[in-house]
Amino acid sequence: MDFRELLILAKANHPKAIESLLTMYRPLLMKEAVVNGIFDEDLFQELCIVFLRCVRNFQM
Repeated sequence: MDFRELLILAKANHPKAIESLLTMYRPLLMKEAVVNGIFDEDLFQELCIVFLRCVRNFQM
């Protein structure tokens, strides 16, 4: 399955597609959740929520 198909399925709330996208972007989200060398779990959760909102609203 290519990225476009995965994105279409995630936009349609397909759980496996959403999980795949989160897994794919997890390293970046974790990296961005580090503040002053400390992992901020709350920030990570907020970043995941924003990421999923962006996926849902992405115009193709």
